Amino acid sequence: MGHFMSDEPVWLSDSERQAWLGLNAVLTLLPAALDSDLQALDGITLFDYHMLAMLSESPGQQLSMTHLASLTSASLSRLSHVVKKLETRGWVARAQSPDDARVKIATLTEAGMNAVVRMAPHHVASVRGLLFDPLDDKDVSDLARITRKITAGLDESHWILDS
Repeated sequence: MGHFMSDEPVWLSDSERQAWLGLNAVLTLLPAALDSDLQALDGITLFDYHMLAMLSESPGQQLSMTHLASLTSASLSRLSHVVKKLETRGWVARAQSPDDARVKIATLTEAGMNAVVRMAPHHVASVRGLLFDPLDDKDVSDLARITRKITAGLDESHWILDS
């Protein structure tokens, strides 16, 4: 991170520039393609789906809003907005924690779980086709290793699957 404090710019090498341009293209094109796919399927965004998936994989299909924000790399205000939107669909319910009135718990409803179950096969096929099909096993391992390093540099507390 010392590169940020330099008086003189430290320009990217040719290989760093190529890596950056490639990553920038993926950061732009992949989320847009997955968003478009989910919008056409069920009128939701990639972030909406990811939040629902995180709840579906949690014990009791519920998490504190703070933990859910961490799992989805979202601010509490963004997460609250999305949860409110999905509450109107009947897919998520919010309540105060019985253990701590300051803590709000988001719970995936039965209708929300049914929506995830319905969307998951299509979404996974899209992710596979757009991201993993062009890669071999080594590429996938490298991608997992590299994204863990980048994420740790951006947010040490970010939750990442170790499997």
